[in-house]
Amino acid sequence: MNAPQPFTVAVPDATIESVHKRVASYPWHEMPDDGGWGYGTNLDYMQELADYWVNDFDWRKQEAAINRFRHFKAPVNDIDLHFIHEVGSGENPRPLLISHGWPGSVVEFREVIEPLAHPERFGGNIEDAFTVVAPSLPGFGFSGRPPRPFGPRKMADVFNTLMTDVLGYRSYIAQGGDWGGAISSWLGYEHMACRAIHINILTMRHAQGPQTDEEKAWAEKFDLDQQTEEGYRTQQATKPQTLSYAMNDSPVGVAAWILEKFNSWSDTVGDDVESAYTKDELLTNIMIYVVTRTFNTASWIYYGRREEGGRVLSPEGRRVEVPTACALYPEEMLAWAPRSYVERIYNVQHWTEMPRGGHFAAMEEPQLFIDDLRSFARQLQAI
Repeated sequence: MNAPQPFTVAVPDATIESVHKRVASYPWHEMPDDGGWGYGTNLDYMQELADYWVNDFDWRKQEAAINRFRHFKAPVNDIDLHFIHEVGSGENPRPLLISHGWPGSVVEFREVIEPLAHPERFGGNIEDAFTVVAPSLPGFGFSGRPPRPFGPRKMADVFNTLMTDVLGYRSYIAQGGDWGGAISSWLGYEHMACRAIHINILTMRHAQGPQTDEEKAWAEKFDLDQQTEEGYRTQQATKPQTLSYAMNDSPVGVAAWILEKFNSWSDTVGDDVESAYTKDELLTNIMIYVVTRTFNTASWIYYGRREEGGRVLSPEGRRVEVPTACALYPEEMLAWAPRSYVERIYNVQHWTEMPRGGHFAAMEEPQLFIDDLRSFARQLQAI
């Protein structure tokens, strides 16, 4: 196994100039004015963001902020995997693998990595320190692409190899939202080195389906709520290549596709996406997709999950038996099932109903995220 090699994010000037040129020359078209985001990404806001992108957004400043962490690349299961590796303070920091999803990236964790690894710098207890490993998912951002679409189960294999064979950890905790929640579930289900998981999304399903009246009511409402969210998911799970031709040539297209999700999946005030994020935060995440040309390969994970069998964890009804923490943010777009249902899928040891926040938990509410992870870890025996 080859040793990890240091990596620095360094986007060529020519790439940035090309992005600016394409954004500045985008052929804007009209849409009926519905007063908001009802047809998709709001045209007025998209034009405002594009103007900021070209004239005010400073990628180099954001790049420097990303590079304040220690980045590496290593060949893992034949994938050139990128990851941040922040060794924690103290004598025995717990290894913690944190996984992002789509349409996110490792920049989701920019405000939580240092406090998790070095709590004493933020008024906390050094005994709560984690050694944080934050990979870019295969095919996402600065990681290489898999040879064909991988779903979350296959990505869990890759991440377990990273933690055990490459980095040498005998055991670790896994945390994830969005696809990271599914990856963490498979890690806890199939990999002995993963001793506990913390998830802020319910992606998995039980083979026997909902049983109680409360669970059946949740399932009916869930299906109803998802009717207007299924389009992107179906496209990316069935014909991702067709979508990629347009997106590969259009930074504005990539931005609009991603921005819609950040607006509708987050705990915003009305449709004001900037009540949850700054333009810089939004564009930094978008730029990672654009400058690495990974919009296409990042969408493959939807295709991969469909091939792996979908959302059901175990056709036999087995569950994740390692201790599991569930962090329920009120504006999570994949609404949580009743605890009775969740406990048939996971060995739930920690259940937190958050006062605010949505899908991108570490980015939206970093302190709530940090506090809940620490609280869960304190309950665990040394691993």
